[in-house]
Amino acid sequence: MAEAENIVVETAEKIFADLADAQEVNRDRQGQWKAPLWQALSEAGLPLAWVDEEHGGSGASLADGFGVLGAAGRFAIAVPLAETMLAGWLLAQGGIASPEGEMTVAPASPKDRITRNADGTLSGRARGVPFAKAAKHIAVLASGADGAVIALVDATKLRIEDHLNLANDASDIVVFDKVEPISVKPAPKGFDQLNLMLMGGVVRSLQIAGALESMLDVSVRYAGERVAFEKPIAKFQAVQHNLARLAGESAAALAAATSAADTLSHATGIDDAVYLEAVAAKIRCAEAAEKGSAIAHQVHGAIGFTIEHILHRFTLRALAWRDDFGSESYWAVELGKRVAARGADELWPLVASR
Repeated sequence: MAEAENIVVETAEKIFADLADAQEVNRDRQGQWKAPLWQALSEAGLPLAWVDEEHGGSGASLADGFGVLGAAGRFAIAVPLAETMLAGWLLAQGGIASPEGEMTVAPASPKDRITRNADGTLSGRARGVPFAKAAKHIAVLASGADGAVIALVDATKLRIEDHLNLANDASDIVVFDKVEPISVKPAPKGFDQLNLMLMGGVVRSLQIAGALESMLDVSVRYAGERVAFEKPIAKFQAVQHNLARLAGESAAALAAATSAADTLSHATGIDDAVYLEAVAAKIRCAEAAEKGSAIAHQVHGAIGFTIEHILHRFTLRALAWRDDFGSESYWAVELGKRVAARGADELWPLVASR
């Protein structure tokens, strides 16, 4: 299993290195790099990695997919790979075959709801849906009179309002106005919006952790090359201290994200352990994104803020990913509520063990 995971991740990393190099992407202001990258990813079966072959995918494990997402974060790619993987995973929960092409999921916020009407159509409004404008289909989790349902919707049937996140990537508002889905199936017993939000949160945590790794690499390299007062700035104690802090934030984010991913990979449902791992990862990675981005830009000085430098590709996306599938503050409040409801004596052993 470990060997298979390594092969999948190595394949993804090779594609990213060949077709999504940060310097090359940064110079391509027309976005011509996106089509070849998506084609290569599709040919490798990565967008539908979490979909079994019976439903049109490649049947990779959750662990395989999580490894790919960590690599995608290290390259900070601005194509809907994570969103399509997540959409395929959601559709697979309902036994719905995944179509080819870019997809995304709705809702992407725990505060938004999509409703299934009595006539089978869908209504509602979802904010901050990543890459909705670029998606051909949207996988939807909706609530109905008989419980949650999973639906596949043609994106052209929806009203999509263009919005951008901090990294200038699409983070759109999607309006469902009695839209008839292509396919709709009941969600598995016990599967609800919390499952989708926690899964999405772990996906974003892994991407943030990957971006932080690249921030550290870029910052260490720059500090070794940038000369001031006749020596590399990496020789100055203040800069060394900042790089050590950045390394600490990167390591903490990676530990939290990979621990949550490992827990989800072996989980059969949402219990307190899964909830704690996923929520803690989102909170810690969001915190690391804020602190790590500030440190990286401090090390680079003014050059790091320019559009010509690649640093912003990692920092702005890490900062933008904090808010997807529930912000740091939202999950902190929700975690506090759960601890208060269950009691410290019940949940503390789980906290202490992590």
